Amino acid sequence: MTGKPISTPPGSSPERRDDREERDDREEIARLLPPPADEDLPHEQHLRHKELLMHHIDRDIESGHGSRTRAAARRLRRPALLLPATALALAAALTAGVALSGNDGGSAGTTQHRASTRMQPAAALLHRISDAAEKHEAPTVRDDQFVYTRKKIRETDLTSGKAVIGPLKQHETWAAQEPGPLHKLGVMRVDGETLPINANLGDTEGTPAGIDRPTYRWLSSLPTDPDKLLDYLYAKTPRAEGTGPDRRERDQAVFERIGSLLGGVMPPETSAALYRAAAKLPGVTRAPGAHDAIGRQGLGIARDDKQHGVRTEWVFDKKDFSFLGSRSYLTRDTSYGKAGTLLSSEAELEHAVVDKAGRRPGGADEQTATQRRS
Repeated sequence: MTGKPISTPPGSSPERRDDREERDDREEIARLLPPPADEDLPHEQHLRHKELLMHHIDRDIESGHGSRTRAAARRLRRPALLLPATALALAAALTAGVALSGNDGGSAGTTQHRASTRMQPAAALLHRISDAAEKHEAPTVRDDQFVYTRKKIRETDLTSGKAVIGPLKQHETWAAQEPGPLHKLGVMRVDGETLPINANLGDTEGTPAGIDRPTYRWLSSLPTDPDKLLDYLYAKTPRAEGTGPDRRERDQAVFERIGSLLGGVMPPETSAALYRAAAKLPGVTRAPGAHDAIGRQGLGIARDDKQHGVRTEWVFDKKDFSFLGSRSYLTRDTSYGKAGTLLSSEAELEHAVVDKAGRRPGGADEQTATQRRS
């Protein structure tokens, strides 16, 4: 690098000249740092990129780019002597990852995107899932319609004191969208047997639309700011008996509550906000190898309930980030099962909006459902 020497005005002290030189050195190092990549990189890749950066600086030194570059390089190669601003720049580059291609993906949204690359891997993935969810087209759902959901579910019976894993069953539900309060919330069909969904226990006047009966209109009313949404979820999520005021257990309860709302027919803005809210919860991690009830592997997000030794995982499609399902299992040996014992798993298969309870999308009507129940 070439440049004009910095002249010292009359009355300037050597210390002020050194300050300017150090500021120029920091700017020189900042120019040498490549832009961050799209994803966090493994530790081995960080090391390789760091060596590449050092090689680049050494090459500049050998080509005689001036004493200031050499001084900056010496400081960069000795972490203990790094200036504060230079140390922060290098730490940010190595934490976020270094792009080999040199393509930052364009200027649109660059600031927000680069900020997201410095997140923990689970938070970064949840933000990518949120971005994908927000792009979905919003459906039209009337209050007199029903939201249809078809899924495969495997559950575990603990009534005997031991975990007994049940068979994989098909569940279909038709959830009423009237704000209520309602005594009949819809219809459920499990392996061909159809039953009514009644009001929640204790709701003598019926169950209104809300967190325990999330209608499309109610979901649309939720705050889309992740912090405000988290405040609401904490306020509405009851404490589990016996856990006390431990905040970690409250975090787990909210994680479970968010999981109960995922899937189904949902406003895109609400879905996106839920994922961003989940990204703010402590203890949320990536879950490599996560799969749903029918074995579909995908991108996993998990959180451990350390008090009860249970891990809950959400599974997302690797291509379009759609929600595939969830599962939970023991992470340690307990009186009712060994570590790894499955407690529940689900696979989301189909969602739609229909005009009548018991009617499949384009298929059987309510009368057929009544006949199957008998």
